[in-house]
Amino acid sequence: MKSKRKFVVSTLLASLTLMLALTGCGSNNNTNSNAANTTNSGATNSNVAANAPASNETASEEATQQYPITIKHAFGETVLEKKPERIATISWANQDVALALGVVPVGFSAANYGVTDGSGLLPWTKKKLDELGSTSPNIYQDTDGLDFEAISDSKPDVILAAYSGLTKEDYETLSKIAPVVAYQKSPWVTSWQEMIKFDSMGMGMEAEGEQLIKDTENVIKEKASAYPDLQGKNALFAFFYPDDMSKVSIYAPGDPRGDFLVELGMKYSESVLSKVSKDSFYFELSAENADILNDTDIIVTYGDEALLKKLQADPLLGKIPAIAKGSMVLIKDNTPLAAAGNPNPLSISYTLDEYLKLIDAAAKKANG
Repeated sequence: MKSKRKFVVSTLLASLTLMLALTGCGSNNNTNSNAANTTNSGATNSNVAANAPASNETASEEATQQYPITIKHAFGETVLEKKPERIATISWANQDVALALGVVPVGFSAANYGVTDGSGLLPWTKKKLDELGSTSPNIYQDTDGLDFEAISDSKPDVILAAYSGLTKEDYETLSKIAPVVAYQKSPWVTSWQEMIKFDSMGMGMEAEGEQLIKDTENVIKEKASAYPDLQGKNALFAFFYPDDMSKVSIYAPGDPRGDFLVELGMKYSESVLSKVSKDSFYFELSAENADILNDTDIIVTYGDEALLKKLQADPLLGKIPAIAKGSMVLIKDNTPLAAAGNPNPLSISYTLDEYLKLIDAAAKKANG
């Protein structure tokens, strides 16, 4: 993930803090089925493991994958002639899909947001690596751009980037190293389900990926059911600029942050939906037009109590009911929970309890 904390669409932290603080839809007509094991350098495991409940379905059963397979994406299509053994991942969270499927990549991008110890590993990634017995993972230091040399040196059979901000130039360069699984339509607009679907296809583990999606969705449904105050609430994920209260950015449907709130039982208000463009994962409102947010019950954002006080004191933004009531979820910047705003199977299992408690507290304020 590239960037710093600015709202810049070309970078992930600009967008990984406006984007995570960044995030395609798509389909594939190939019939891909299970492969019980994916051999990689590092520990491997055929279990679908993201701390989701055990399932009696077919995820761990062996099946024959028919090759070659073709995966369509934003830059065309990628053909895999055989099941890849050495799997590399780049950008944000794709490594967590491989790890959740029991495969340690031969190399993956360092996390440069939400990491507090300089390891380049978010806590859920570190936990899974430990479970798989990987003590010295190969981490690409690509904060300032993809490290093509390091990626090439890891000798991958496939490069997973279903959730990424790849440019055409990046894609063409990477394709000279190995087949690339890119995003479906637009950079950084990929749901966690789509990320699992297409990354697992690239691994030759589509059936296991489908089971991982089901198991993770079951975890979400079960945990969210314990918080009835959330159900049906109008909610959104926003980005406020502490030094510029003249505007606010709203993450639109298609961005994983807002979509995850919907998965938890909330919804966008009709007034917010009326402003959504299909061409962007966010839209910007001037403070003068922020009354569009008046029917939003809960606002999730990156920030702290100091930001809330500043918003409440603002003559325009302070009139928004969710701000006035304090029915906001304030996620401290550059923390693991902030990084989990763009969810994946490992981060969901690691942070969902904490996230739900924060949203529930905001919902109770909205009710009051």
